Amino acid sequence: MINKELWDKCAAFHGHECPGLSIGYRAALYAVKLLDLHFSKDEEIMCVTENDSCAVDAIQVILGCSAGKGNLLFHVVGKMAFSVYEKNSGRSVRLVLKAMPEGMSRQESFEYLHSQSDEALFDVKPAKIELPERAPMSKSFPCAVCGEMTAESRLYVRDGKLICSDCAGKPYDRYHI
Repeated sequence: MINKELWDKCAAFHGHECPGLSIGYRAALYAVKLLDLHFSKDEEIMCVTENDSCAVDAIQVILGCSAGKGNLLFHVVGKMAFSVYEKNSGRSVRLVLKAMPEGMSRQESFEYLHSQSDEALFDVKPAKIELPERAPMSKSFPCAVCGEMTAESRLYVRDGKLICSDCAGKPYDRYHI
């Protein structure tokens, strides 16, 4: 069931083989099958991941979604779930990993994830998060406190001055949604 060349590419990108990477590998391939997808060269495919686990690396390799391109968005709520959108057709799907048998070793988990059918591994649900039209582009302005250039979308206004999140004492949020 493993495409050795594609799996090796995912493992090389991630740095090692693990059950988490296997989950993303299987989810990405299932999304490809369900939505008839090809590698995203720009933003034609988007993924919203509900976790920041090893699985996300396989999503990047197989679907071509990345934070840098703006077509990989994080909505981290601790669920092993991935919403994949094909923007040209408007089709989308949310894949949610089903509960796995407990007590398996790392090797048993790996074998389980690569031997089960797509339907046995994932619930298929409608995608529920509305996407932005395109990756937002914004101007940068200097923070009134530290002087560092900061994206307009990440600045706060205090006493009429633009303040970065560091100087405003706000926690940095690396997630887009």
